Amino acid sequence: MKRILLAEDEEILRMLINDTLEDEDYQVDEAADGQEALGFLEQQQYELLIIDYMMPIYSGVEVIAKVRQSGKNMNVPILMLSAKSQLTEQEKAMAAGADYFMAKPFSPLDLLGKVREILHDKNTI
Repeated sequence: MKRILLAEDEEILRMLINDTLEDEDYQVDEAADGQEALGFLEQQQYELLIIDYMMPIYSGVEVIAKVRQSGKNMNVPILMLSAKSQLTEQEKAMAAGADYFMAKPFSPLDLLGKVREILHDKNTI
């Protein structure tokens, strides 16, 4: 079972993503803000990080920069989610170390497809 950290401050969206991923046998840890995400990252090893751009305490960009600078998850693939879909936000996310960017809103099936693609899972939609 592959372990994913989901850092998203919108509770409803976090629950929807979590349910979608857990239905496909991914193990998901949920963080509601950047500080909680960093706490999980200090204690666990993940195969994928899904991080929202705008979160309380530490933004997604700040979390990604901290992950890439140090820690046991520094080489893990990172998918950034954002309601800000302009090129400048995408460039900031990529400059901080994100590998992928997905603009909100998106369908849960699109997100699941992207997760499978990133993790090279053979089950495709």
